[in-house]
Amino acid sequence: MNEGPLFTVFTPTFNRARTLPAVHDSLLAQTFRDFEWLVVDDGSTDGSADMVEAWAATAPFPIRLVRQD
Repeated sequence: MNEGPLFTVFTPTFNRARTLPAVHDSLLAQTFRDFEWLVVDDGSTDGSADMVEAWAATAPFPIRLVRQD
């Protein structure tokens, strides 16, 4: 039975395209990978969601993006 990742790294964001790469790089540097990254975008207009979606396509861990208006 697959129960999913052991824990969730939660990042709320609003127009933080300039700072999200630092979070992404930090998560990539982890040797423990039994986690998912949950990003909740509260209506950003700076391309944050597009950036997270691109990372999700190639990340070695699950990335979920929830977008709110």
